[in-house]
Amino acid sequence: MSSFAVEMELRKRTIDYNPKRTRFRKQHRGRMKGKSCRGNRICFGRYALQALEPAWITARQIEAGRRAITRYARRGGKIWVRIFPDKPVTLRPTETRMGSGKGSPEYWVAVVKPGRILYEMGGVSETVARAAISIAASKMPIRSQFIRLEI
Repeated sequence: MSSFAVEMELRKRTIDYNPKRTRFRKQHRGRMKGKSCRGNRICFGRYALQALEPAWITARQIEAGRRAITRYARRGGKIWVRIFPDKPVTLRPTETRMGSGKGSPEYWVAVVKPGRILYEMGGVSETVARAAISIAASKMPIRSQFIRLEI
């Protein structure tokens, strides 16, 4: 297999964490007030990583957590990423004078409130899920907890 084919295969495996199109290019910063009222229950898997603090989680952090879980679980199980970065963060070029408008969008973040499910896992034992999710939790900028579906 050529190096180009290998690169294309790797690109297929990674998830594109940029919205395809947005209504507006730039957004206000907003506030992260209160608890998450949606996306706070396990829907797909049996085990999950739940946020305990409010934060902006970047697309790179989401991908790093997903890769950590995938690598630990090997081929076993299935992983669901329950957050998506849909908020653009703008930055101004360095050494730019004040004024002359808002900077251009540099990266994307997901707004996460306490209680929000970040990742879900299924099809593996609890020990494997707990270990994989703890590795992903260490890559997140917030405190989080492992939860399991009570049947």
